[in-house]
Amino acid sequence: MGTAINKPGLGQKKTVEPIRRLKDIKAIKKILSDKPRDLLLFTLGINNGLRAGDLLKLKVGQVRDLKAGDSITIIEGKTDNKNVLAINKSSFDALQNFLSNNPDIEDNAFLFGGRKGNKALTIPSLNRLIKAWTEDINLKGKYGTHTLRKTWGYIQRTEFGVPIEKITQRYLHSSPAITMGYLGLQTKEVEDILINNEI
Repeated sequence: MGTAINKPGLGQKKTVEPIRRLKDIKAIKKILSDKPRDLLLFTLGINNGLRAGDLLKLKVGQVRDLKAGDSITIIEGKTDNKNVLAINKSSFDALQNFLSNNPDIEDNAFLFGGRKGNKALTIPSLNRLIKAWTEDINLKGKYGTHTLRKTWGYIQRTEFGVPIEKITQRYLHSSPAITMGYLGLQTKEVEDILINNEI
């Protein structure tokens, strides 16, 4: 019964939300502190803005020796375009935590392995994880695999003031308007402008 609420109607797309508050991001990191794989996946996801499918294809050998400030080129599965996975300080810390908890993991293993053999975690499994994480901190709304990608853009825009054109470039969207819609920013930013009543 509960899952039907988040299912789209016929001809509709299911739209998931970004995590909009830094305190909620910190709360999720806290509940994942004893799950090194999940913490790394969440941290890389919200710090890179890549599609979940591209994160799930990563192999240990691609990232094992990366330091904070390093990056690697990946080929997006959906578009075949080149894109970049960057390692900032929080991503580096999560990576080191994961590697120290998995000292025997081989370079050809998937970074985010599933339960069966050397297979990657699946998109449906990640979707369930993200829903569970947000439910665990009582976050209201609809969340799923695109939440990680959207969270990166939303936080860059609202917390760090990154121009929407740069976020559009990162997402490889065709226009800033598409990015604003993707992040659900139009209504909020218009309302913020209307509050400027000093004219």
